[in-house]
Amino acid sequence: MPSILIAEDEQRIASFVEKGLAAAGFGVTTVADGPAALEAALGGGFDLLLLDLGLPEVDGLDVLRRLREQGSKIPVIILTARDSATDTVAGFEGGANDYVAKPFRFDELLARIRARLLDARAAPEPLPILRHGTLELDLRTRRVSVNGKGVDLSAREFALAEEFFRHPEQVLSREQLLSRVWGFDFDPGSNVVDVYVRYLRRKIGAERLETIRGMGYRLRAMADD
Repeated sequence: MPSILIAEDEQRIASFVEKGLAAAGFGVTTVADGPAALEAALGGGFDLLLLDLGLPEVDGLDVLRRLREQGSKIPVIILTARDSATDTVAGFEGGANDYVAKPFRFDELLARIRARLLDARAAPEPLPILRHGTLELDLRTRRVSVNGKGVDLSAREFALAEEFFRHPEQVLSREQLLSRVWGFDFDPGSNVVDVYVRYLRRKIGAERLETIRGMGYRLRAMADD
């Protein structure tokens, strides 16, 4: 049975939504302020959060921002009387999955809840670490580990490394790397790929990025990997 967390300080609305969701077969917990919403959502055990923006003590947008900053992936549907374009955009940019303006029809809200739960179940889990031999690329921290030792990468070095890690042992041409990492509108005559390959070699080991003459570069495993 999916469990829904309702963060709503208007008792009449909270009771209405809680009763409707319970009748539809959901487990429901209701909180009435921002700190309680944040604590409950971060505590886990909920499949979706219905979040009012006008919560006391901590605003709903701030609750949403803190949830996303702390890595929470819980689907969030904003449920609020604020229906301006500015508020809607702020909600989605803050990490909301949907936005329902008050007043609302319960059957529409229920349909949106079910849709977001389906989306969450269908979404594949992100792969946080890419590995090749004794090399590891952490997609969360954006760092590379060489034989267990962490190394910091610049944003462009990381993007280039990610291309190699996603295509290990494959030869990637300069043109492919240029378009994927720097964009199609970048000067095709630039030597920027070669420059950044040199930077990356200094950090992961020159022998791991092999030059294939006339073709490009490839990430290869070492004999002792």
